[in-house]
Order: sequence, then C-alpha cells, then structure tokens
Amino acid sequence: MNLIPTIGLEVHCELKTASKIFCSCPNVFGGEPNSHCCPVCSGFPGVLPVLNRTAVEYTVKAGLAMDCEISRYSKWDRKNYFYPDLPKAWQTSQYDLPLCKAGKIEYVSGGVKKTVRINRIHLEEDAGKLVHSGGVTHVDYNRCGVPLMEIVTEPDLHSAEDTLAFLEELKSRLKYTGVSDVKMQEGSLRCDVNLSMAPAGELGTRTETKNLNSFRSVARSIAFEIGRQTEILEAGGKVEQETRRFDDAAGEGYSMRGKENAHDYRYFPEPDLMPVVMDDADIARLQSEIPPLKHERIARYVDTLGLPDYDAGILTADRDVADLFDATVALGAPPKKASNYIMSEVLRLGKTEGSEDVAIKVTAAQVAEILALVEKGEVSLAASRGVLERIWGTDESPSAAVEALGLKQNNDAGEIEEVLKKIIADNPKPVADYKGGNTKAAAFFVGQAMKATKGKANPKIINELLGKLLQ
Repeated sequence: MNLIPTIGLEVHCELKTASKIFCSCPNVFGGEPNSHCCPVCSGFPGVLPVLNRTAVEYTVKAGLAMDCEISRYSKWDRKNYFYPDLPKAWQTSQYDLPLCKAGKIEYVSGGVKKTVRINRIHLEEDAGKLVHSGGVTHVDYNRCGVPLMEIVTEPDLHSAEDTLAFLEELKSRLKYTGVSDVKMQEGSLRCDVNLSMAPAGELGTRTETKNLNSFRSVARSIAFEIGRQTEILEAGGKVEQETRRFDDAAGEGYSMRGKENAHDYRYFPEPDLMPVVMDDADIARLQSEIPPLKHERIARYVDTLGLPDYDAGILTADRDVADLFDATVALGAPPKKASNYIMSEVLRLGKTEGSEDVAIKVTAAQVAEILALVEKGEVSLAASRGVLERIWGTDESPSAAVEALGLKQNNDAGEIEEVLKKIIADNPKPVADYKGGNTKAAAFFVGQAMKATKGKANPKIINELLGKLLQ
C-alpha cells in the first residue's frame, strides 16, 4: 500500500508584549509560581478584561509578514472547556472572525521552493501550567492571560523535512517582525501536528499531537506517527481520530483523548469585549513598521554586498545575527571580513548546546573595532579570539582588552628577523628540507616564531622575512 503523509500545523506563538492580553500583569517568563497574577487573569468572578492594543497590532504584523488578508472587523469568542490550568473554565479566543486569514509562506526544502497556505491567524489568551511532582499536581497561573497567537496552516506538508523547513521560515518571520522572541525552550513557540496517512490524492483520518516544543520533537513525532498509522492501515485496521502526546525521552507517542470538534467547545461571542475594527490607515502604518525579512536581506547581501549565498543564509538565519552584521558593516567594516568573523567567532560564543537560539552578547561597535585592530596589524586574527571572549557580555573596548591581555601584535621587522635567524640556525634539518623542495617546512618556522614571541609577531612579516632568510 503506497501511503502518503498529509500534515497540517497549529503553531502557538506567545507575543512579546510588556503586559498580558486583558490585564496589566507583566508578560515575563518564569518567576515564582502564581506571582504574576491578578483577579482578571486568575479568573475571579465579576472582573472585566481590557484589551491590549499592542497584542492586536503584533498579530496583524505577523499576518502581513505571511501575506494574510487582514480583517477589518473581527470579534472575540468564549471557547468553553474545563481543565485545571484554565481558571475561568473558558478561554477568550476568536472563532469565526479571526484577525488574519488566507495567507501563505514560501520556503525552501531540499533546494526546492514550496508554499504552505495559512488558513487563519487568531489571537487568544494562554492557559496556565500544570507541574507534576511526586504524585502531586500543582497549578501555576503565571502564564494565564499571556497573549497567544495561533497560526493554522492548510494540510500542505508531506514530510518531516518539509515541516521543519517551513517552521524555520515561520520562526524567522516571527522574529524579524519583532512580535515574539520565539524561544521554544521557554514555551513561547509550540506546535500541534495534525497528520493522516492515505493513498496519494486522498485524506485519511487525522490525529493531533499536542504541544511539541522543539523542532527535534516535531520531527521525531512525525516519524513515529507515520510509522504507527502505516502499520495500522497495512494490517487492515482503522486509525482513530484522537488527540495525542509525544514523549520525547521515550521517543513514543500515546493517546490522550478523542479529538474534539468545534461544537464540543460551545463557542459563543464574548460579551465583555468590543469587536476589533481596523481601517486601511491602521494596516498601512503596521505594514510600514515591518523591517526587511530574511529573504529580502539575503537578496541584498548577495546582490549589493557581494556575499556568497552560503554566508547570506547563515547570517540571516537569526535576526539578531543579521542586525549585528548590518550594524557592523554600517560602521565601516568590510562586508566579507565582517561576515567571516561573525560566522566563525561570534556564533561560536553565541550558540549554546541544546538551544535553537543565538545569544548575541557583543555590540556592532565592538566587532567593528576588533576588525579594525586586525586590519591595522595591532592584534592578530588568532589573538582576537581571546579579545572577543574577554569583552563578551561587557562594555569593555577591544583596544583596552588587547592591552589588558598583552596581545598587542609585534610589527618590529628587525626584532622578528633576529628571532627567525636564531630559529633557522638552531634547526638545520628543516632548513635542508625546505631547500630540498619541501616548502611545507616553512610552517615549522612560522610556528616556532609565534611560539618564541608568545603569538605576538605579525604573521605577515614573519612570512615575508622567512622567504628571504631561507634562500
């Protein structure tokens, strides 16, 4: 039986607003349990919500970045269900009139350009968090009321590889627009995977795997569910429509409950909130505030700055990295040298094992100054690594770090020549090897010279003098 997977996603993205969606509680990650709560987000009876305008504008910006049609009129609805992490017993969400609809995202997978259609993007409040420990479950309501944007795709994906490539592009657009920090390890980007197996051109019974919080989990859960459904269908069985969870540690999925349908939630209009009305001027203003996205920056880096496609792809994978590169070049650094340094040295320090994000703890001014010091011969490229490590996360200038570390490069040709003469005199065999045609032997003398000068001798001067002295 030739079965093809069909995949649709529901991506939940927490918005980076200062306060929650319907109250003034701070929208921050972590904190003592139930320390960022008030009567509104804790669901006390009789309280009234007040809409956060920025949350609406961020959702519209995200929609514009995904070529969505922006609704001029949308409203709020109550999604009713009982669960311990939802103190009101309903979630304020949007049902039939979402803020954004009918969009699309183009992405590249396996070298091929593909498109995923966006069905809708709606805004809602997040629920709390259940913490299970020692046979006891605690409820933390800090996350209740955090503005949550749900992005629903059409079933346009057909492999784990395509799904991950799409999610990378989606994550990039969300970060470039500035609406979210998209930190999956903090739960600000989570994914539900709807998947069915059927012969080509058909749709099978789908399951929904909930709350996947890393790209690795998404890929592994898709592989597991493809295998599970294929085994059932090839044995003549029937796939049940259900909601599932994936245990990443065990590498296995399991059933949670039967899949809900919209009528199970008894949606009805939220009586305590006015509809959202957008006009053309609102939308034009928000459109103007969206910075160049990843694909636009790639085109500029390649066509205008002359960078290779590879460099452009690495630099634009994260907006913080792209912003650092742009600012460094704006300060006068040569584009290719800035690209090389950021890709090799900055990303070396900025990437943390187990995290899908990059933490940039150096300014463009500091990077530009390091490159200028290397260009002027005041510090070697190799020694600049120590300089970057010292200033990482501080406001110390690279020049001060060079002095403090004693890394200032020696450009005194006479002094370096004397060092080389002694090394040549003490090592007749490598000299003979070099004169016998083994030019690689020169590397021995360069290494010895750097060792003798504690890495401070200018390699360019060493190589210039070495060619003359060995002759």
